[in-house]
Amino acid sequence: MFSPLSRRTLLKRSLQAGAIASVGDFSFLNSLPAFADDEKAKPATVTLSPEIEPLVRLIEDTDQAKVLEAVAAKVREGTTYQQLLTATLLAGVRGIKPRPVGFQFHAVLVINSAHLASLAAADNDRWLPLFWAVDNFKSSQKTNKDKNAGWMMPPVDEAHVPSAENAKKAFAEAMDNWDESASDCAAAALARHLPPAEAIEQFWRYGARDFRDIGHKAIFVANSWRALQSIGWHHAEPVLRSLAFALLQHEGDNPAKRDGDPDRPGRENLKRVKAFPATWQAGKPSNEATSDVLDAIRTGGASDAAAKVTELVKKGVAPSSLWDAVFLGAGELLMRSPGIVGVHCVTSANALHQAYCLTGDDETRRLALLQAASFMPLFRRAMGNKLADLRADKLEKVEPKGQGAEAVEDIFAYADAGKEGLPAAKKALAFLDANPAGYDPLMKAARRLIFTKGTNAHDYKFSSAALEDYFNVSPRWRNAFLATSLFYLRGTKDRDNELSKRTRAALAKS
Repeated sequence: MFSPLSRRTLLKRSLQAGAIASVGDFSFLNSLPAFADDEKAKPATVTLSPEIEPLVRLIEDTDQAKVLEAVAAKVREGTTYQQLLTATLLAGVRGIKPRPVGFQFHAVLVINSAHLASLAAADNDRWLPLFWAVDNFKSSQKTNKDKNAGWMMPPVDEAHVPSAENAKKAFAEAMDNWDESASDCAAAALARHLPPAEAIEQFWRYGARDFRDIGHKAIFVANSWRALQSIGWHHAEPVLRSLAFALLQHEGDNPAKRDGDPDRPGRENLKRVKAFPATWQAGKPSNEATSDVLDAIRTGGASDAAAKVTELVKKGVAPSSLWDAVFLGAGELLMRSPGIVGVHCVTSANALHQAYCLTGDDETRRLALLQAASFMPLFRRAMGNKLADLRADKLEKVEPKGQGAEAVEDIFAYADAGKEGLPAAKKALAFLDANPAGYDPLMKAARRLIFTKGTNAHDYKFSSAALEDYFNVSPRWRNAFLATSLFYLRGTKDRDNELSKRTRAALAKS
């Protein structure tokens, strides 16, 4: 170890070095080329706030095999959970290209889901999701290097950042025209000049406007906003720039100049929102209406589902009953086709419901509901024709073995992520119906199994969305909705992962 230098010693040595340099012969330097101005001044990547930059650099520059131990050392030295959460998110935002909005970019999309898992975990488990997210970033960083030539977010073009007065207008024009460079500058202006809720308001509609990337755009908006509530708005600029770039992902030529399939439902629904009565949120709950929308999701197209929602809103049905159909429809599609597309039915419904709840614009709120209904038939179509003949509202109940913890153990003995979870779902429904507070031990077991057996971002994204939305579904339907989640939650028969062991070992070192 090197002894620390006192300020007096450091100053003395600096002065001595300056004196020596002043009398030396440095004429040999005259033949070297001068630095160009842009090489001296302009960094290759965006610079983060100084208090978090060193920790982000540590995560970026440490080999994956050693990163957990390096981060654990920082935690033992005093790095807080919030600081590590912030650094992990910003490392992903700066170092992972958000196109396509999925795949390696899950390193960013999953951060809020991992955070939610941490908040709900037992004290001894709370670091596990975040350390998993650090390791997941390192895997995505390698993929980004291989596929995107090591893309890094560049500094914003300061000369074209709009003023505070023009920020919202410039952003809307850029996003409507699918203009990447203009939207990047305008996003920076929103972060700098607008209050947080007003700035994110500009993104809710664009996250919901098209079906590209199977709902990841809406997911990114919701998770970005929620993560920023935890890490602090002063970190918002690179996050909003990444978000704007992701939301403009598209195929072919400019979508503003054509009638593309992914855009059509959103354009139709922007017309439907005008038909909602002013008192549309004051309707009455209706189980029959929930079943009607669920039938439209099962058999109709995107337009049919949105049209049915509009019809029922005009008849005075409460929006909560329509959201029940969306949630139940998402869970049912997962049952019928357990896998990645089914997972995103659930996570997209969660994200669009977040937009619905958090937007301050009534038209955007209407659009979020309609798009959520439209997305479900689009997911169904993306699954193909080989769908199991299962209905979430007609799920058979099978009593699990034992009571309490023994019953929960029996349920998760049958859960099988991504495969056949029907026996576990039937047992879960019977357990939940018989135990009003049964959701609590079921959720605790589900989270613990994600920590110890989860292997990918979808384990965290899906579980956080499904367990959260249990409380957003009406009591009449919520047990059936939670039971559908057993088609993707981890089970006790899944192999343990090594990452949780590494994390515990790293944190335990003195």
